[in-house]
Amino acid sequence: MRGSGGGPRLMLRRLRGLMADEISPQERLDQITTIVAANLVAEVCSIYVLTGDGLLELYATEGLKREAVHKTTLRLGEGLVGLIGQEAKPLRLADAQHHPSFAYKPETGEEIYNSFLGVPVLRGGQTLGVVVIQNRTRRVYEDEELEALETVSMLLAEIIASDELEGTAQTSSMLALQRPFQAKGFILSEGLGLGHAVLHEPRVVISLLIAEDPEVELERLEEGLGKLRASLDSLIEADELQLVGEHREVLESYRMFAHDQGWARRIREAIRSGLTAEAAVERVQNDTRARMLRQTDPYLRERLHDLDDLANRLLRELVGWTGPTLELEDGRDIILIARSMGPAELLDYDRSRLRGLVLEEGTPSSHVTIVARALGIPAVGQVPGILDMVRPGNPLIVDGLSGDVHLRPTSDVEKAYADKVRLRATRQARYAELRDTPAITKDGVPISLLLNAGLLIDLPSIQEAGADGIGLFRTELQFMVSAKLPKTGEQSKLYAQILDALGDHPVTFRTLDVGGDKVLPYLRLHQEDNPAMGLRAIRLALDRPGLLKTQTRALIRAAAGADLRIMFPMITDMSEFRSARKIIEDERERAIARGREPPRSIRTGAMIEVPNLLFQLDTLVTEADFVSVGSNDLLQFMFALDRTNTRVADRFDTMSASVLRALKSITDAGDRHGKSVTLCGELAGRPLEAMALLGLGYRAVSMAPSAIGPVKSMLLALDVGALSREMDEWLDDGATDIRARLAAFAKRHDIPL
Repeated sequence: MRGSGGGPRLMLRRLRGLMADEISPQERLDQITTIVAANLVAEVCSIYVLTGDGLLELYATEGLKREAVHKTTLRLGEGLVGLIGQEAKPLRLADAQHHPSFAYKPETGEEIYNSFLGVPVLRGGQTLGVVVIQNRTRRVYEDEELEALETVSMLLAEIIASDELEGTAQTSSMLALQRPFQAKGFILSEGLGLGHAVLHEPRVVISLLIAEDPEVELERLEEGLGKLRASLDSLIEADELQLVGEHREVLESYRMFAHDQGWARRIREAIRSGLTAEAAVERVQNDTRARMLRQTDPYLRERLHDLDDLANRLLRELVGWTGPTLELEDGRDIILIARSMGPAELLDYDRSRLRGLVLEEGTPSSHVTIVARALGIPAVGQVPGILDMVRPGNPLIVDGLSGDVHLRPTSDVEKAYADKVRLRATRQARYAELRDTPAITKDGVPISLLLNAGLLIDLPSIQEAGADGIGLFRTELQFMVSAKLPKTGEQSKLYAQILDALGDHPVTFRTLDVGGDKVLPYLRLHQEDNPAMGLRAIRLALDRPGLLKTQTRALIRAAAGADLRIMFPMITDMSEFRSARKIIEDERERAIARGREPPRSIRTGAMIEVPNLLFQLDTLVTEADFVSVGSNDLLQFMFALDRTNTRVADRFDTMSASVLRALKSITDAGDRHGKSVTLCGELAGRPLEAMALLGLGYRAVSMAPSAIGPVKSMLLALDVGALSREMDEWLDDGATDIRARLAAFAKRHDIPL
């Protein structure tokens, strides 16, 4: 530390006294700049606040021209201050004016200053402003000065977030908080939920940031960590969680983060810099969330969410927080709103009142999504801005069937959804009555209705829905909820449980389908610009054959003496299918050579998801024992669109003639060679599209459990022969309105859709 202005310790004591003074927010900012400049031996200290217009405005300064206050502004990304605000990272320079991002603002008079240190003011990972110190002398500011300025930024975050400063981004959106708001997100867990908003705000209000005795704060931290770990142990052993099988693995891996020594070490270092235990946790949390919001790796983002959740749990232990505050009168149903959540946090809420979940982030493979599905909670994710628009107690509707979220809905929308919920309940009761009815069309054609599954908790759905088996078991989910690569024995145990539970019902295991948006943290992969088109699924398995060999070994061991069906994902060329099948054959011979009982039969198939395979159908169907169509990816690649991108996902009709012709060519090839063809994907789960598939010749379709009832209700009333004849005519005639014709056919023949 250079100079003799008092130093960071004295500065913290003076700031603590200032925060207790009853003065206006503007006066407080002015005095903060004076104290910081004096104690860090800086000629300039300036505070910039993000306004409702998205500009960083100079709100207070010591050293720059006073007339620039409330006049100088920078856009996010403009100048050094804008760069810090945009990237949410500190910046220290010995010669600021020669940095490529330097922007000259003549009204400030800062052209005479060279050294520069700027720190973002963050709250919950979001930028609220920037605090800067400057000097004429060219020098690089030291770590102690950086830490001191980061502590100042935490004080500023409290002042800005208090909404007492006029014109900030915190206060500009108040007018929009009474109007209806509708958004479309990504379906994470199906269902409909009506209730009132509860903000999952794990943030604890910290009243004291600066420590009087760091040793006392370190002791409080150790006590809080002990309570945190004990509470997680208790939560994981809860009776309700024991019933959800594989989701214990999610929480077991989550518990591992609580014992991470690097995380605890960073908090201790922050305490030693002069912060209270709570403030130290919050500093580390802010840094973590700022990094998380700028990550592109989806799996890493989810794991950082878990760390963020743990920090908040630790904060609650430190302040003696006793449980979620619903902020609603007793008896009212709630819809939980969050930016993101760790898996354990969802279990903190009263399940008897929780009707839905809305996340600003969230993905189908995130831990909290897996738990929400297990508990049957409708959930919609990727709803940007919802936290800025909602207030506790606002009426809210979550449509986990369409992905729509209605905040403060109008009375007619609310009534329509209330009717929809009642109708859905009535229909579900009717579908339950059809559970044991054979899935045979009106003209006597048997249809196999199968489930898509991936976890043990999916198994009861087979009996509940009256399914004929599992058409697609996603083996990668076991890998995604594990903190490390599952061993052969662990994989084999899961597969044996699946086979035992299914009994005589068929189950098709899809080999590991990772890569793209499904990233395993313990699997080192090269960064790819377009991972969806890169090293994923069967490509990854063949590139690293040890993965496929281990999984095949586990499957063969689990299926000893039974029938085994194995399917390879994302086959693009027959050479891939042959290479993968050779590994299966080699592992079977290996099992026999080691004296293990092999499966009674092993049938190998391929998923048709890549359009290139459409031009190799006869060869594929000749060599494979069966084929399955992965309609989600096949259509995505056919239309060259990202189905998770709401801006383009609905731009093309999945019932267009080109799609139907492609799908029909697959069943035609199956018929020519006497091989079974199954379709797995969202198309199979929608009655109108499922009806079209039956008309194209599909006799086995695999879908989500909730879709079986509606599809069975449809097919029981369907004369599939008559539909096939009409569809052949439509395709021959080059019809462009096939969806409308299908709907008209259903209406004409009283087929429920």
